Amino acid sequence: MYADRITRIAPSQTIAITTLAQELKAQGRDILSFSAGEPDFDTPPCVKEAAKAAIDAGFSKYTAVKGIPELLQAIAQKFQKESGLHYTADEVMVSNGAKQCLFNAFQALINPGDEAIIPAPYWVSYPELVTYSGGKNVFLPTDAATEFKITPEQLQQALTPKTKMLVLTTPSNPTGMIYTKAELQALAEVLKNTKVWVLSDEIYEKLVYEGSMCSFGALEGQLERTITINGLSKALSMTGWRVGYLATKDKALLKHMLALQSHSTSNINSIAQKASLAALQGCADQDIENMRLAFKERRDMAYAGLNEIKGLSTLKPQGAFYLWIKIPGQNSMEFCQKLLAEQGVALVPGIAFGVEGFVRMSYACSLEQIKAGLERLKKFMA
Repeated sequence: MYADRITRIAPSQTIAITTLAQELKAQGRDILSFSAGEPDFDTPPCVKEAAKAAIDAGFSKYTAVKGIPELLQAIAQKFQKESGLHYTADEVMVSNGAKQCLFNAFQALINPGDEAIIPAPYWVSYPELVTYSGGKNVFLPTDAATEFKITPEQLQQALTPKTKMLVLTTPSNPTGMIYTKAELQALAEVLKNTKVWVLSDEIYEKLVYEGSMCSFGALEGQLERTITINGLSKALSMTGWRVGYLATKDKALLKHMLALQSHSTSNINSIAQKASLAALQGCADQDIENMRLAFKERRDMAYAGLNEIKGLSTLKPQGAFYLWIKIPGQNSMEFCQKLLAEQGVALVPGIAFGVEGFVRMSYACSLEQIKAGLERLKKFMA
């Protein structure tokens, strides 16, 4: 009765947990939710002012599918200045959040039977989008010994004639770990004589607390194979504005993705484009830094507090705003359900990210909420 492709994908479990927590809260339950990957800060004032100015100026018509020229130019300049990625404005497109960028890329590249290599744990949507595109997911398990990052040896062993793509996320959701430049270079060496694409998801690039962020495409000889994906949701607290962007040196690929977007959503919100232009031109740089410092303080509190709770442990994340927590036993869904029922604390089960025995906690919330959540976790574990 239904299309086979639509029955192959499952709803996002992170959204499901967040929705359940919101429903319980609406029923009067005292719920502390650490499930959503969404900053609790407001969008920076200068970004909102730019949006208001666009509204007052009547900038409310359709734009080019790929985005207004000045925004594409600002994105290209940002890539070059901040990431060492030499894209031009005609190699960039803007979509409804980084998630649509991912959808466009998978749809444009993955044929039935093509393999996409995905390190686990992974962000929940990657494998679903590969599956929807008719591809096969090849998961590479990681653990604390490698800070939840794949090794060159793993990548080498996973490569087959059907390998189409490697998906990399740094900083990682859900672990918060960051690949060093040397680690990325080692992976690039494995791919040296292949035609494998690298999809580099860099949405958390500005939320780095230790070490430094290196873009895969900035490595020597890697820009041609790299599709770089980014957006404004996390660093600028613009989740609801739905602004993501990608860049590729393959203009034919870009043309195909634009054709797909032209028949699905067309351009993104015109007002949001003007707001994003102001953000990318630097008006909110201090706001970004203030939020980064606040996240770092929250991370330090959550990390220290969790490792004091008997039965729980976590590595210190280097970026993003998540803790990847080792729990007793392997049934992460049961752990989260009991925790929500007994203590009113919402975490996301590790199985949603492809790994059992862990849960994810977002610290994109106030210090007060983190403190209260830690107290409830301690009671639960006792």
